[in-house]
Amino acid sequence: MSTKEIKWTIFVITVIGNFIAMLDSTTVNLGLYPMSQDLHVSMSMIQWVVIAYMLVLTVFLPFFGKLGDIFPKNKLYAAGFLIFALGSFLNTTATTFGLLITYRCIEALGASIMLSNAQAIIATIFKNERRGKALGINGGIIAIGGMSGPALGGILINSFNWHAIFIPCIPVALAGAYYSWKMLPSHVTHEKTFKFDYKGFIYFSVALFALLLAISEGHSWGWTSLKIIVLGITTLIFGALFYIRDHRINYPLINFEIFKIKTFTFGSLAVMTSYMAMFTNSILLPFFLQEILKYNPFITGLLILPYSVTLSVTAPICGNLAGKYGSRYLTLAGPIVFCTALLMFTLYGKDVQMWQIILASGIMGIGNGLFQSPSNTAIMTSVDKSELGIASGILALSRNMGNILGVAITITLFESFRNIFLNSGQIYEKAFLNSYHLTMTFGILFGVICLIFAFIAHKPVKK
Repeated sequence: MSTKEIKWTIFVITVIGNFIAMLDSTTVNLGLYPMSQDLHVSMSMIQWVVIAYMLVLTVFLPFFGKLGDIFPKNKLYAAGFLIFALGSFLNTTATTFGLLITYRCIEALGASIMLSNAQAIIATIFKNERRGKALGINGGIIAIGGMSGPALGGILINSFNWHAIFIPCIPVALAGAYYSWKMLPSHVTHEKTFKFDYKGFIYFSVALFALLLAISEGHSWGWTSLKIIVLGITTLIFGALFYIRDHRINYPLINFEIFKIKTFTFGSLAVMTSYMAMFTNSILLPFFLQEILKYNPFITGLLILPYSVTLSVTAPICGNLAGKYGSRYLTLAGPIVFCTALLMFTLYGKDVQMWQIILASGIMGIGNGLFQSPSNTAIMTSVDKSELGIASGILALSRNMGNILGVAITITLFESFRNIFLNSGQIYEKAFLNSYHLTMTFGILFGVICLIFAFIAHKPVKK
């Protein structure tokens, strides 16, 4: 096997890990209702099947990214696949709500290992335009996994039951573990005297967990409730402890010097706000299609697919172009394009035609493809090779923070606006549409902020 073939084989293994991790995180969305019925819990409680997974996955991203800098990639990535496969299998046996949450947390640990190290592996084995192309394909496949999950979940639930949604990932993860062990890089560059900051990791994990939990549950608990206030104080205290400790030791979990790199810092912020903009629509569009337009779940899934299709085509092309010519103009074009799609959705009412929804979804995918691949390429290229692991973890953290913030803010805004319109005497359908359109304008605002961050991140340095 030639060097080129080996590199692309490693790439395929890495991408499969990313794909199933994101696919699983969204496949369960359509299974929440049958889960709640079968396990006899409320819909507010069953949401923890998603929340627990995302919290564990996100909190451990920088930790596993750091481990990726000091442990052999083949062993770490294979462990991620195996833990993920174990969690998926256990999910198929869950008979109580408590067991299901526990198994989902196990599964999330495996997903976190894979997502935190994928970008670093790709950035290590590819250079220049090939790196851009590879990161572009990877970014597209992550997004496709996230967007196609609900459609797959619906098919499996209709054909079998909710336990079946976890089965497809098991054989794929086992195969991934075997080939990861065999094919991924096994060498490490760190010294044997390396120390890991376990105390700093605990501080960081507590602070991030409290922050993400507050963001996830603020809309249901109330942003001024005692629970949210306590979580906010916890975040500040442990965040301060982590920051102080990381500046006092010579083996920090996160080297804060990395944030002095403008492209890395503002590029990561741009990635986060781009996901906030995307999730503004991806959360509400299925409800709009089913509640207002009365499409069934199958048609709804088909109408969402154009986003994945155009993204999968655009992302690798733009990643390749970024590797050759730079990322600046592509990352600026992306937010402009997907904001245009969001603007189109603000104009859609009950009389919207199917082709108009397909068009807007397709434009959204093009905009995201224009932005994500070049942005990932620029961010990973801006850091030193020794920091690729932690940079990959922080970049994945930015994506997931954008996901969680996007969901929390979108739900809070939409429900608040809808209640205001309903209390003013509007019928449900009109209140829904007005709330949907108004919430989309906040998605556009996030897109504009993304554009500003991207402009700062990739602004040429004057010599």
